[in-house]
Amino acid sequence: MKLFPTMLLAVLAMATSASAQEAVSLDAKVNEVFANVTGPFVSLIFAPLPGTAFPWIVLWLVVAATIFTIYFGFVQFKFFGHAIKLVKGDYSDPDDAGEVSHFQALATALSGTVGLGNIAGVAVAVGIGGPGATFWMILAGLLGMASKFTECTLGVKYRNEYPDGSVSGGPMYYISKGFTELGLPGGKILAILFSVFCILGALGGGNMFQANQAHAQISGIVGDYPGWITGIIFAGIVFAVIVGGIKSIANVTEKVVPLMGILYVGAALVILIVNFDQIGWAFGQIFAGAFTGLGVAGGMVGALIQGFKRAAFSNEAGVGSAAIAHSAVKTKEPITEGFVSLLEPLIDTVVICTMTALVITISGQLIVDADTGNYMLNEAGSAIATVGDTSGVGLTSAAFGSSISWFPFVLAIAVVLFAFSTMISWSYYGLKAWTFLFGEGKSSELTFKVIFCVFIVIGAAASLGPVIDFSDAAIFAMAVVNIFALYFLMKLVRKELNSYASRLASGEIKSFKH
Repeated sequence: MKLFPTMLLAVLAMATSASAQEAVSLDAKVNEVFANVTGPFVSLIFAPLPGTAFPWIVLWLVVAATIFTIYFGFVQFKFFGHAIKLVKGDYSDPDDAGEVSHFQALATALSGTVGLGNIAGVAVAVGIGGPGATFWMILAGLLGMASKFTECTLGVKYRNEYPDGSVSGGPMYYISKGFTELGLPGGKILAILFSVFCILGALGGGNMFQANQAHAQISGIVGDYPGWITGIIFAGIVFAVIVGGIKSIANVTEKVVPLMGILYVGAALVILIVNFDQIGWAFGQIFAGAFTGLGVAGGMVGALIQGFKRAAFSNEAGVGSAAIAHSAVKTKEPITEGFVSLLEPLIDTVVICTMTALVITISGQLIVDADTGNYMLNEAGSAIATVGDTSGVGLTSAAFGSSISWFPFVLAIAVVLFAFSTMISWSYYGLKAWTFLFGEGKSSELTFKVIFCVFIVIGAAASLGPVIDFSDAAIFAMAVVNIFALYFLMKLVRKELNSYASRLASGEIKSFKH
């Protein structure tokens, strides 16, 4: 009889192994089918310009940011000080329509963009494009401030305000309403198209990918365990937050985002202070690499491509997602939220991404190969990460860990916080696209929120590479629709800007802080 328990365990082990193999097999089949169906769309969105390695979608974003910067007279620099005052609440009237404060709207939008791109993406950009990529990343971030200004102003101007005090806004609303106001055809079709891409992007890149990466970081520290456990825990916490709507989300993000910033930037500052004597050298490497392509295959163009690509993928300026969050702000002046929103690329790309790049450069993890002249990881860094690793988290971890031995644990906490904050922000973006398509109402909202949380569990448990690739492509497809519409609508924003600027200069607009 003693043989029975042993046989039972053996059978259970075989069944578990078989089910695991079946799960892997099923996962592989889903990947294969999905890749075959969506591959052409993904390839189209991320296709390089002929004869280059430069994705056309990045050029689409950077050119638009440059045009908006010039068209609005370098608004990101002229009204930077006023933007700070608005965030502080100096011009906030509590009686204005809307649901959240300027600071809460900024924090919610930032929580959707500040994430793994700042930790992992920058490592990939610097690892491939060298320190010089940082210069082009900063430039793209500064230009992107004008794109955010344009889309978020329109987001508030054309939002829907409901009797219960709630609001709905974003590209789907300003495209449909703005085109109608200008007598242009096709606004409704473009708005629907944007909404579809937004929902797909929210469920994938803003949800499944975040859950997947968070599980990878946690299991890497505590040991391997089933992803669905992480997924269920995350889904429960996320649902508890998003079920309360934008006010609940904003109450969380206004606390989580500053915590993330202090945690991550604080660690970076400690390393930079310890290596203070190397900061000047690091900036020298950044400027030299930007124009000579120091240690980069492809020279200056290689550094430029990596820098612009990372900035575009990090701050999402021009994608239109942030306009959805900013539309909920309490204000009667749409242009004020445009001013507030231009701070996002500055914080996301210029400050946080630059911090990461400086630490990686100073850490010595990257060295120039004597034979090829290109950047490579040193022996210590190679033991932890490879530049070709698409996650890039390993290189950042190695760079910080070279000065702070326990930083990988801090990084794991940061990744979890970034993933969580990104999920709750993108849940709101997806929700507003969903209600635009299927109508407002508690039942409609709850349906989407449940679907969103189910996808968290799927994302943490599965390895659906092509699904993530498709959702990333959907996010940037949002930018194709959004920027196309912004070119037609930007004259409406300039009208708002000129009106507000003249009233501010004349003293008609007064601060509430005395």
